[in-house]
Amino acid sequence: MRRPHIRSRRLAIALAVTTAATLSAGAAVATPASPTASPSAASTAGTPAIVDAARAAAYAHSATTGVGAQDTLKATDTLVDADGRRHVRFVRTHRGMPVLGGDLVVHLGADSSYQGVTRAARHTVDLPTADPKLSGRQAAAKAAAVAQGTAGEPRLVVDARAGRTTLAYQVQVDDSGTAEAGGARTVVIDAATGNVLSNIPVNEPFLSPSVQHKLRQRGERLTPGTAVAATPPAPGKPAAGHYPAPATGSGMSFFVGTVPLSTTQTAKNAFVLRDGTRGNTETRDAGGKELDKFLSGKPFTSGTDRWGDGTTGNRTTAAVDAQFGITSTLDFYKKTFGRKGIKNDGAGAHALVHYGANVGNAFWSSDCGCMLYGDGDGKLFTKPLVVLDVTGHELTHGVVDATAGLEPTRVDPEGRQFGEPGALNESLADIFGSAVEFATNNPKNPPNYLMGEKLGLAQKFLRRLDKPSLDKLEGTVDYWSKDTYDTEVHAGSGVSSHAFYLLAEGSGKKTIGGVAYDSATYDGAKVTGIGRDKALAIFYRALTRYMVSTTDFHDARTATLQAAKDLYGAGSTAYRTVDRAWAAVNVTAANAPRR
Repeated sequence: MRRPHIRSRRLAIALAVTTAATLSAGAAVATPASPTASPSAASTAGTPAIVDAARAAAYAHSATTGVGAQDTLKATDTLVDADGRRHVRFVRTHRGMPVLGGDLVVHLGADSSYQGVTRAARHTVDLPTADPKLSGRQAAAKAAAVAQGTAGEPRLVVDARAGRTTLAYQVQVDDSGTAEAGGARTVVIDAATGNVLSNIPVNEPFLSPSVQHKLRQRGERLTPGTAVAATPPAPGKPAAGHYPAPATGSGMSFFVGTVPLSTTQTAKNAFVLRDGTRGNTETRDAGGKELDKFLSGKPFTSGTDRWGDGTTGNRTTAAVDAQFGITSTLDFYKKTFGRKGIKNDGAGAHALVHYGANVGNAFWSSDCGCMLYGDGDGKLFTKPLVVLDVTGHELTHGVVDATAGLEPTRVDPEGRQFGEPGALNESLADIFGSAVEFATNNPKNPPNYLMGEKLGLAQKFLRRLDKPSLDKLEGTVDYWSKDTYDTEVHAGSGVSSHAFYLLAEGSGKKTIGGVAYDSATYDGAKVTGIGRDKALAIFYRALTRYMVSTTDFHDARTATLQAAKDLYGAGSTAYRTVDRAWAAVNVTAANAPRR
């Protein structure tokens, strides 16, 4: 997989402003609005006037933004709120070199006045020399040896993570022997010492190495249940005479029964599994190969506009689940937040099913904007992981990648990822993945706050949001402690997932959609939820405006409080409940780490 951009790692997030009073006085509180309408904002990444104003503000307020004279800022996203406030996300170069951990969001008022900044690096980035002691060839050789693969072209970067300012080489290593399915890893090598500063997998897998190892130790097999296939209805009548034309077909899936599919008619009796109504979203067949380009996959075609038969014997069945999951996720983000595609650029999403040989996992690949689905290894995993909440989870990694870019702080030799920003990434994927189920409301895949409940695990789910510690496979935690600074990301994700559930549904026993929940709090005090719609609005706004690559749980608390203030007011029930929900998982202002 070729990776065209940099994703930074851990430093610290700061919702930094000149003073708290300045922010309160300078930024008017948004008029409370319905949760479905309030998060929607114009994405104007190409608006020069707004970007120029934010860039100028970043330099003018260097004491709070940390932007210096040798820094260059490139805008990656611009959001304009309904009340006119603007939020411009930047990546940074220093002396012409990309800065890892240098991302920031500049916040402006409706009149373009500076309101504050959210920054990944708290310290000033100031590199004394740009002359490396190691050659690029030496760095590439070291990266190839560490990641056990083929090194690409090294490039000089400034590593500003973990409070340092270090000249380094960034090298992408393909066909890594340390990554599942021979994927790629991004390795950062200190240009003076040759030390490995980070070694991170490019793709985001759904099942962690820890889970797979424990399942194999137990002798447990992943045997997903399948929906009872029904007789598919006749395809909708396509447009006549001019091709390509939109059409409506039907598919028989593994997990969601018979579903309608928007397709493209290419001739009188010829159809392709491509949805032109959703930015040409398409699913293709990887043919058992580890393809690095979506276009290398084989298109799924039909003469009848009927797809799959509900069994693994038909290669198109997996494509039905994948295509339905992707379009359902895109519909959720568009209808709920006004987000047009994973990157909010109007483009559709892609999937490659039958990816690789004996691959028991599903991945999000930011390189091609693709979902990658393996067919299972035939032993532990017996069916493709094309389940709806898996797709919603993985595509949300794409949304996080396009916004805050949250990253693990470290990865061990077994590929396990650690640290709070990575855990928050996994949590957001679970939160919005479950929300996709609720929004889709498919009778064969009833919505709930469980993740991977259709995968056939003995514990009946992979993770859950109401009481994360019921997940014994990953050892997921319910509450924050100092140990979560370096907890495996799936295990640590329980902290913010639990906070979200409490915000949405509240504490105590309840039954929702036939599933029994019983969510306890750290301090034993009751939490009364504000409803899923408002909770989602707050978390989405926090992600897109107030989170950066290094956001940890205490920073996420600050970000969601600011989002609740924006949407509903500082004196609102929603604002107070956000504060209460985080306290209920032991994340408070009082126990925040010293920066």
